[in-house]
Amino acid sequence: MQENTVPNAKRLLWAGFMAILAAGVGFALRGGIFPAWKAEYNFSDAQLGAIGGAGFTGFCFGIIIGGLVVDKLGYGKLVALALLGHIISAFVTFGASTPENAYGFLYWGMFIFAYANGTLEAVANPLVATVFPQQRTHYLNILHASWPLGMVVGALASYLLGSVMGLGWKGQLAFYLVPTVAYAVMFMGQSFPKSEAAEKGASFADMLKDVGLLGAAVALYLVSVFLGGVFNSPNIGWAVGGGLLIATGVLTRFSIGSLLLFVLFIAHALVGAVELGTDGWIENITGNLFTPDQGKTLFIWTSAIMFGLRFCAHWIETKLGLSPIGLLLASAVLAFVGLQLAAGMDSFAIALVALGVYALGKTFFWPTMLAVVGDRFPRSGAVAMSIMGGIGMLSAGLIGGPGLGYAKDRFTSENLKATNAAVYEANKSDKASTFLFLDPATPVDGKKVEAAKKAGDKGTDAQKAIVAANQAGDRDTLKADSYIPLTMAAIYLLMLLYFKSIGGYRALKLEEQS
Repeated sequence: MQENTVPNAKRLLWAGFMAILAAGVGFALRGGIFPAWKAEYNFSDAQLGAIGGAGFTGFCFGIIIGGLVVDKLGYGKLVALALLGHIISAFVTFGASTPENAYGFLYWGMFIFAYANGTLEAVANPLVATVFPQQRTHYLNILHASWPLGMVVGALASYLLGSVMGLGWKGQLAFYLVPTVAYAVMFMGQSFPKSEAAEKGASFADMLKDVGLLGAAVALYLVSVFLGGVFNSPNIGWAVGGGLLIATGVLTRFSIGSLLLFVLFIAHALVGAVELGTDGWIENITGNLFTPDQGKTLFIWTSAIMFGLRFCAHWIETKLGLSPIGLLLASAVLAFVGLQLAAGMDSFAIALVALGVYALGKTFFWPTMLAVVGDRFPRSGAVAMSIMGGIGMLSAGLIGGPGLGYAKDRFTSENLKATNAAVYEANKSDKASTFLFLDPATPVDGKKVEAAKKAGDKGTDAQKAIVAANQAGDRDTLKADSYIPLTMAAIYLLMLLYFKSIGGYRALKLEEQS
């Protein structure tokens, strides 16, 4: 399919742009109100991380389910479903009113919000890949420039509505409904093309063969962990995941799947953990190391860098001669360096440089990974892209967000115990902080941490000790976080060597896949 055969291609691109922008706005607003939730409902950082994580895990189900049915139901019906989900999520989230009920309402409100976001991306990713087949990397990066722009808009809205106008967290969070209405209007009345695979009559089983048992195992492992937590029974999670894996095997005649796609799925799980997991906490961390307003400024700074650079992917590919894999390798190295620098930042100027380097690194991860899947696995159509997006978001929800929250809890408590054990014993929480298989940590009480930070220079010696330990914990968290992109760099290097051994990277046609 040539690009000029879809007359409304640009309208579809910008409608998808607005849809993902709405998700970015909601994400930034949520990150800005974490301290308000912590102070009002006495959440630990691990609990906040889990609530923020629900803003990713729901996305997984939305994008995977949407990707599986998009060619059957059509793009328009999925857009309508997403719109309904965004509206319902507002009602559920705003039901939070007391420390006793807040966690449940906020968790499931974020989950429904994320489900709607995932459904929209199940529409936007394959749609843009289909209408711009000659420059997938370029246009998918433009599509996903909306995410950092949404974070800039959300952060500014949070500041104006909260700091300037004095609205509570519910008034701030409601702002995401504005771009929600906008994307609904932009998609209204549009005609949608089919993917290359669907247009040529590929069955769902054919589309799923490249994923196979290997790729499905990556996604279903994360799904099993999630369901085990929801039902408070790991066995239920493993039973459902195992059953779905068997069903995948039957459907694909027990196709093993592509080893390359399996590696891409693993790498994208790391992308979700480091990019979105870090983004969910970075304003909180930098606001703690400096001031809340400076933290918001730094969040806007990194998001603005991402927004601008995502329009430059084609230029980087052509002028610098980097293949998509080369671009991913360079990005991973920069992300590692940036987070290492950020762990030691001790002034606002240094923070601008450190987080600027990190932003350079994380900019191209998500859309370029999607472009690689579109280039190398045209038979998979919307399916592989949707599963990859789901893996990234579910990893952010289960590993990135909660993992960094746990790290903050653990490193803060360990530092306070080492520097002032008496203060720690007097201010520790009665709730443990847990994460996957790691030993539980007993964090410092969330309300007392926020009270100590609010007291500032007028605080007691004990409060100053708590703030110092909390800042040290945040620095250690960023340092630990940096080893995720370092692992990704090793994976991309191996992939680069693989493509060099087979004559170089290039996009495949549907008929070239065996």
